[in-house]
Amino acid sequence: MTDAHCHCRTGADRHFVCEPFGGEAGEGDARFLGVHPWAFLDGASPSDGWLERLRERLAADPSAGVGEIGLDRLKERNIPDAMRAAFRAQLALAAELRRPAVLHGAKCWGEVVKEVEDCSSGRAPAYIFHGFSRSAGLLPRIFALNGFVSVGPAVLNDHAVNYRELVKAIPADHLLAETDRTSPDEVGPGVGEIVAEIARLRGVAADALAAQLDANAALFLV
Repeated sequence: MTDAHCHCRTGADRHFVCEPFGGEAGEGDARFLGVHPWAFLDGASPSDGWLERLRERLAADPSAGVGEIGLDRLKERNIPDAMRAAFRAQLALAAELRRPAVLHGAKCWGEVVKEVEDCSSGRAPAYIFHGFSRSAGLLPRIFALNGFVSVGPAVLNDHAVNYRELVKAIPADHLLAETDRTSPDEVGPGVGEIVAEIARLRGVAADALAAQLDANAALFLV
């Protein structure tokens, strides 16, 4: 079973492990290197040369994707200019190196989609819209970008009515599941629990859905 977005390895599942890392990736896992949008909050910015260092790290690891990158309105109302510029630069790098990318878009998914659509350097081979929680109206635009939507632990919340309805609307061949776990010691559901609930909501067998999601994860990495 594939955990399509996390920051550390837990258990025997396959993991897509994104920076910032809370632990190392293991054998069979996929690694994603990038600068998280939170690095650009409150006027902060990584030290000069961060983009070139990221390029060098990606060149040294041809199997690595780019992520977690994106925009964020969860902690600040307005998106800092440095955050947007960094997102654009990393989108261009993913397109240039032909690496799949994992995207973050808390409270601003529409802007994330538009930035990917407008990237003047072209597009990466595929994208994961991790923890996507916007209305289903954006889904056709995401799929046109060869995007996959990764469903997280919020699906287990009975009160997240709109989110659970959204989960039922995502076509099976564009669907993934994630824990977003940040530490091996973090308490939270495993990817198996999340897949089981998605299957229940969609009225399908959990083992069949897990097989579909593993196939989607493999296709994303091609």
